[in-house]
Amino acid sequence: MKKTIEERFEVLDQMLQSEDFLENRGLGNEVGYYIFDYNPKEELLVREYVNNLEKQNSTTLDNYTIQVFNLYDIMMAYIEVEGYLDIITQWERKHDIIFVATRINRLLKMEEFDDSEMYFTKYIQERVKEDAVVFLTGIGEIYPLVRAHSILNKMHLVYTKRPVIMMYPGEYDRLRLTILDTNRDANYYRAFRID
Repeated sequence: MKKTIEERFEVLDQMLQSEDFLENRGLGNEVGYYIFDYNPKEELLVREYVNNLEKQNSTTLDNYTIQVFNLYDIMMAYIEVEGYLDIITQWERKHDIIFVATRINRLLKMEEFDDSEMYFTKYIQERVKEDAVVFLTGIGEIYPLVRAHSILNKMHLVYTKRPVIMMYPGEYDRLRLTILDTNRDANYYRAFRID
């Protein structure tokens, strides 16, 4: 029988209390990357759960910090600060989504040979706290402009001290990512699924 979202939140809560989980122990030399996949219809429940975890930071957590990086917010802040919003709006009017996504990926340096230059990894690396359990959110919001596997493939260069948990609106079967119950995003097998 499939677990409810609330039961899965309880599993994650228990994991966050486990010293082995927090120290990335027992992973067979794998990086502690996890995917919490969920039905996109449960997006608001997931957001509320993550917000509550963040609020607990200041009151109940003593041996680690929860640090949330919303990839959509990060992308939009960059686009606005760098002055690209008007040009992207023009691209959207004149071209298809593939054209726009390709250009945004170039702006964010998603295809760089030097992975440390990719905007998301650079942003996180400059801001992540040493004791943080990292949550990546906003995955559904940036799709199809940026793909989840593109970020996961480069995160190991940025942060390996504590677990990184991607909140993924879709399905992860330990081999493939399928976003928003529509398209297969890509094969990705290095992360552990939170059941």
